[in-house]
Amino acid sequence: MFSHVMVGSNDIEASKKFYDAVLGVLGAGEPMRDEKEDGTVRLFYFHNDSIFSVSTPIDGQPATAGNGSTVGFACDSLEQIQALHDAAVANGGTTIEDPPGPRTSNIGTLNLCYFRDPSGNKICGLHRAG
Repeated sequence: MFSHVMVGSNDIEASKKFYDAVLGVLGAGEPMRDEKEDGTVRLFYFHNDSIFSVSTPIDGQPATAGNGSTVGFACDSLEQIQALHDAAVANGGTTIEDPPGPRTSNIGTLNLCYFRDPSGNKICGLHRAG
């Protein structure tokens, strides 16, 4: 359904450090860096036929986090959820909501973690338990 997901950044180097560590937990490698003549910088992370991008805004305005928006990354286990969260917090992210772990709802048990990246974008790690 999706071709890619892109979030904005006001500090591309802080975002690169953050996402190199966070997406490295999931197995993504070094991003492709695209620098435009106007100074716009975009980072493209490729993994399992998915693309996640970080960009300085092309309109020259500050990047802002979308209220109500969340980018979710699929994880393989509760341990990977914890590792994703730990990498995020150790590299400039901010933990939010409940601590990483299982949550039970009407769609079953989900292992989740939530954090914000250095630009305030809300990120989730999700593993469908059992």
